[in-house]
Amino acid sequence: MSFYYVYILESESDPKHYYTGFTENLDSRLKSHNSGQVQHTQKFKPWRIKTAIAFTDQKKALDFEAYLKSPSGRAFAKKRL
Repeated sequence: MSFYYVYILESESDPKHYYTGFTENLDSRLKSHNSGQVQHTQKFKPWRIKTAIAFTDQKKALDFEAYLKSPSGRAFAKKRL
């Protein structure tokens, strides 16, 4: 069975910065963020995983990622995750 992950990263160098993303391989994706391969997260590396949620349904995972990137989703994540 494959899993799809929606994750929230927290910057170790500046903890007020977060990044939300989607991946099928959480370890590999974190390494790519911390090695500077992801342009959007280069400035605030290194990163640590704050929250990761596994889904078996890719569409549900992508929908949840999109929700977390919306204003109401950001408020939800800040309060609950």
